[in-house]
Amino acid sequence: MIFQQNGSGEKKISGLKKYGEDAFDMEIVSIDEMLPPVLDDTSEFLPDSLSCDLVLDFMRHDDLSTDLASLCSELKIPLIASGKKIVGKGAFTPPT
Repeated sequence: MIFQQNGSGEKKISGLKKYGEDAFDMEIVSIDEMLPPVLDDTSEFLPDSLSCDLVLDFMRHDDLSTDLASLCSELKIPLIASGKKIVGKGAFTPPT
């Protein structure tokens, strides 16, 4: 499952489609609204549950990424959030 904000993951999604061909079954969640700097409640934008083997986070909003990482940790789903400073079990944050 891939989460992006305002097209932030489009290049990587295109690469997965091009080079992965049919190897990946991708569900893409796009958040395209203008958001305030602080979100006290991200439930409007993030699902209550996830059904996937891996989550890729290309979102730019820290509150969304932090809550997504918490959800993934609870569900024991690995999360890759490249270039972010998310700390927690199961969150992989390689440099960009």
